[in-house]
Amino acid sequence: MRFLSTTLLVTVAITASAFAQGGSAPFTVSETGQGFRSLGDAIGAIGDARGTIVAAPGTYHECAVQDAGDITLRARTAGTVIFDGVPCEGKAALVLRGRSSTIDGIIVQNIRVPDGNGAGIRLENGNLTVRNSLFRNSEEGILTGDYDGGQVTIDKSTFRKLGRCDRDLDCAHGIYVGRLANLTVTNSRFDQGEGGHYLKTRTARVTIVDNSFDDSAGKLTNYMIDLSNGASGVIRGNAMVQGKDKDNWSAFITVAPEGREHDSAGLVIEGNRAGFVPGLERGSTFVANFTDDAVRIGQNQLAPSMKVKDRR
Repeated sequence: MRFLSTTLLVTVAITASAFAQGGSAPFTVSETGQGFRSLGDAIGAIGDARGTIVAAPGTYHECAVQDAGDITLRARTAGTVIFDGVPCEGKAALVLRGRSSTIDGIIVQNIRVPDGNGAGIRLENGNLTVRNSLFRNSEEGILTGDYDGGQVTIDKSTFRKLGRCDRDLDCAHGIYVGRLANLTVTNSRFDQGEGGHYLKTRTARVTIVDNSFDDSAGKLTNYMIDLSNGASGVIRGNAMVQGKDKDNWSAFITVAPEGREHDSAGLVIEGNRAGFVPGLERGSTFVANFTDDAVRIGQNQLAPSMKVKDRR
C-alpha cells in the first residue's frame, strides 16, 4: 500500500512553524500570484472560476466555506499545513459546495460541534478529491450530504481517532458519504477509531482498494466498512485488524444493514486480509449481507475463528 506515511506527516507538521511562513498573506492563488491573509478570502477571490490555492506552512485557527467554482487547496509542503479546532457554520473546518474541490497535503484536527458531527470536510455539492491528507482527533473526518451525481475520491490519506457514539446523538464515523454516485478510497489508513464505523457510505458504487483498517487501539467502534444501502463495485487488497474494545464486533463488512437501495450483485470482495489483535479470537463474520443479492466473495485471508459470510 502506497499511502503517504503518517509518521512523515506528523513529523513534518511538528517541524512547521506555529505561524504561517507566508508573512501576512499565507494563501496564494497560483493563477494570479495574489496572496491573502485568510483561506476564505482566497476562495472568495476565485469565485465561480477555477483556481489553486497554495498554503504556506503553519497552524491555522480558521475555517473556510466554498460556495462556487472549482477549487484546489494544496499545502506548499505536504503535512505542514494544519487547520486546528475551528468549524464554519457549526459543521466543519472546510465546508465545500462548489462544482469541485481538491484537498492535497492538508492536516485537519480537533473539530467538534454541538450536533456531534464536527468534520474536517463537509461536502454539500460537487465532486471531492482528497490526497496526501490527515484527519485526526475530530468527530468525523469527511461527511457529505445526499445529492445526485457526486463523486468522492480519496487517496494516500489517513483517518485517525475519529468517530463517536455518545450524548444520545446519532453516531459519527471516520468517513460518512451519503447518497452520491461513487466513492473511491485507495492506499489510505484508518486507525484508532473512537466510535461508529471506520468507513460508512450510501453510494451506489464503491472502489475500496489497498487500504489499512487498524482497529487494534479502537474504542467502542463498529464495522470497518458499512455499505449502508448496498453497492456494486470492488473491495480488494485491504488489511483489517479488529481490536478488543468494540461496540459491535459481529462483522467486518456489512451490505445494506439500513435497507436495500442498490443492487449488490455486482459487488466483488476479494484479496483482503482480516483478523484480530494477538490473543483474541471471535466468531465475527467477514461479510454480513442483509439482502438476497449474490455478492461475489472471492479468496480472502481470514482468521480461523471467522465466518466468511452470513445472511442477516
